[in-house]
Amino acid sequence: MTNVEMEGLMAIRPAEQIIHKAAWLYYAHGLRQDQVAKELNISRASVAMYLRKARDTGIVNISTSTQLFTDDVLARQVEDALKLDAVWIASDNDEGSEVPVLAASVFLELVGKGDRIGVAWGKTVYAIADVMSYADLQDVTVVQLCGNLGAPYTYRPDQCTMEIARRLNAQGINFYAPLVLSTEKLARDLRAEPVIREQLASIPDCDLALYSVGTVDAESHVIKCGALSVSEMDALRDAGAAGVIAGQIIDSRGAALDCSYNRRVISADLGSLRAIRKRLMVVRELVKYEALLAAISGGLCTHLVVTAAMARRLLEHATDAARRP
Repeated sequence: MTNVEMEGLMAIRPAEQIIHKAAWLYYAHGLRQDQVAKELNISRASVAMYLRKARDTGIVNISTSTQLFTDDVLARQVEDALKLDAVWIASDNDEGSEVPVLAASVFLELVGKGDRIGVAWGKTVYAIADVMSYADLQDVTVVQLCGNLGAPYTYRPDQCTMEIARRLNAQGINFYAPLVLSTEKLARDLRAEPVIREQLASIPDCDLALYSVGTVDAESHVIKCGALSVSEMDALRDAGAAGVIAGQIIDSRGAALDCSYNRRVISADLGSLRAIRKRLMVVRELVKYEALLAAISGGLCTHLVVTAAMARRLLEHATDAARRP
């Protein structure tokens, strides 16, 4: 098999990632062109074109070197190790400040005409919306994945949903329900209301989800917004809580934690989230490593945007896990 060197002069743009993936599978994995086509769900003619572009643009150089050292190669390695559809890596500069910019570009690449998009909430999601380029997409709908929060809290679910809808010139649909109810019975009754029931039932029909994952420490956004107290979160962590996604507490396997809080939450259930074909998770902070591992373990992520430091930790974890008997 011919060895290749993946050039590291410039990060691969989101629109060119398919070219890099085709080259990675063909040269680094040794797949035939028809196998690459099957893996990427494209035609063999497209594979040949992408391989030619990879050589012409300098993404790969045919050489005797086996040194594969760029962030783009790291992304391919993380994809392979964690069985993800696509990974994009931002630099570690300024505590992940480049992540929202990259994620906004990736998000726009993933959105198609007529798509239905589910959006969660939080500082990361709002930062993505805030830097997103304006686009005039036809027949796109942006829906809120979980209930809402009180007015004093910033980065609310309705704000994230409607800002992204505004940037896309799309229709925005909010959840007219609180994120957390005071009792489990109230939550059951509200979920049974026709409007809420229909909205929750439509979540699996989304083509793309955009969210991050939260921690289960004192800095968790569900504590900051008043949904849980620090002592309540401590008790949940002792019971196995590992992360927060769309307002719900998950354990280390990425399953919903069996707790009263989750039964009081108005949000798309995890099965509905997993039914969405493209699940884009964006994580800036390295402190979210355990929470991100849980989300990936639970099948809640197919597409991922992280920093290089996080990517290296994920790859180290996967490599160590593969070595265990």
